[in-house]
Amino acid sequence: MTTRTADAVIVGAGVLGASVASHLARSGHRVLVLDRGAPGREGSGTTAGNLHMQAVHTKRPGQAVPLDSARFLPLQRAASDRWETLEEELETSVEVRRTGGFTIAETDEQCRELHDKHGWEAAAGIPTEILDGDAARAALPLLGPTVAAATWCDLDGYANPLKVTPAYLDSAARHGGRTLAFAPVRRITRNGDGWRVVAGHGAAERVVDTPVVVDVAGPWLGEIAAMAGITLRMTPVAIQMHATVRSSATMSHLVQHIGEGLSVKQVAAGNLLIGGGWPALSMDLAGRSGTSLDSLVGNVALAVRVLPFIRDLRLLRMWAGPLAATPDEMPVIGEVPGAPGFYVAGGTYAFTFAPLWGETLRCLIEGKPPPVDISDLGPGRLMVPAGGSARDNGLEQENPQDRRSKRC
Repeated sequence: MTTRTADAVIVGAGVLGASVASHLARSGHRVLVLDRGAPGREGSGTTAGNLHMQAVHTKRPGQAVPLDSARFLPLQRAASDRWETLEEELETSVEVRRTGGFTIAETDEQCRELHDKHGWEAAAGIPTEILDGDAARAALPLLGPTVAAATWCDLDGYANPLKVTPAYLDSAARHGGRTLAFAPVRRITRNGDGWRVVAGHGAAERVVDTPVVVDVAGPWLGEIAAMAGITLRMTPVAIQMHATVRSSATMSHLVQHIGEGLSVKQVAAGNLLIGGGWPALSMDLAGRSGTSLDSLVGNVALAVRVLPFIRDLRLLRMWAGPLAATPDEMPVIGEVPGAPGFYVAGGTYAFTFAPLWGETLRCLIEGKPPPVDISDLGPGRLMVPAGGSARDNGLEQENPQDRRSKRC
């Protein structure tokens, strides 16, 4: 057993944990990142890597509660600015591509949603343009005949999630930060004014005393918080992605759907990545989540309808990954009330928000004002009183994964 000290222990070496590690280390903090497995292996390694800067669709397939798309926009605007300078900041390429994107609509109701979100985007300082179906097909001839309208945003894009997390961790390491992989956290207890974190097993066990714990453990966020005596109502889900074989450069823009679960882009290697939040067959937080044939058929059929050229491409593979989610589908970030020095961050669109949340957590830990208003996104709204239930905070919600299991 080895006892160490650190200025901050970060639980979770996904993109959020890596981002906050980089921000803290570059500010002179001694940080230690702990992960139960390999860095970036779970949700951060299975995400599509989209940079959603115009308003997103409010419900993924199977999602019960729509997210507040208008509330997201000031956060997306702030995140966009940080992605713009990220490669310079990290001193390496992470394949950030700001190629612009279309959000399409196929029905009258969806067209009205495009107009509504266009107004919200203008208020948030996000430039978008509304196109009718013919104008959208003139701009992107790959779009199919069912597309009735679209909004264009030149801030949309994507980055390579398999490069972003390692680049952040490398940045932290250059400034003294340390990462311990395959070191599952086993206990978190109060230690004076700070915390004692025990991780790993046997000869590899580590005991770390620290004034700050940052819980960015993705779908395990609730489990880690519970070790510190904090009960948070989280609703993790597993969703799946689909990739075609490589093809010649055909589509340079991100295409999303305003009313249904769809995002499509062609990455630098030539593969088309098709996603949109379709549910996996099952979520297995102790192993690998299973993929769903129904979601494969639904997601790819939707992609072919919107972008007919995809029907000529062979599907290469599909995979599922777990994600942190909250009952109200909004992000959670901040210090836990009643637990000084214990911070959490996670929830919807964490990849897009990673640079912003890393900076925000650094500001909070240093006692400085955050760069954006997060007063309504704190963990207090998710806390369950001691001896209470989820109903006590009005956030009880059936997990979408549970609903799907019941249907099966």
